[in-house]
Amino acid sequence: QVQLVESGGGLVQAGDSLRLSCAASGRTFSSYGAGWFRQAPGKEREFVAALRWSGGSIYYTDYADSVKGRFTISRDNAKNMVYLRMNSLRPEDTAVYHCAADASGGGSREQRRYGYWGQGTQVTVSS
Repeated sequence: QVQLVESGGGLVQAGDSLRLSCAASGRTFSSYGAGWFRQAPGKEREFVAALRWSGGSIYYTDYADSVKGRFTISRDNAKNMVYLRMNSLRPEDTAVYHCAADASGGGSREQRRYGYWGQGTQVTVSS
C-alpha cells in the first residue's frame, strides 16, 4: 500500500512559479511510475506529466502539450518524493493537482493505470 500526500499549492500571479511536492509513504516506490494530473472547476481531471520507470535509475518523462516547456516532473527516490516544477504559470493552470503512483512502473497518461492517488493541492493563478 502506498499513501501519497501533495503540498506546495497556493495562490500566485500569472508568470510566477511553484513547485508541488508529493510525499509517498508505505513502501519504497522507486520502481513505481508517477504522474501528476489536474482538475479545474467544472472540468474532468486531465493528465499533466508522468515519469515512466525503465529499470534501474532510468526514467522517461511525458508531458501534456499544454505544459510542455513550462513544467518539469522529477523525483528523489532517497526521499520517496515526486515533484512538479511549474514555471510561467497561466490562469488556465488553475486546478487541483493530484499526484498518482502506478505500481507497474508505467507512468501512463491514462488515469486508470494508477492505483494510488493523493488528495490534491489547489493551485490558483490570477491574471
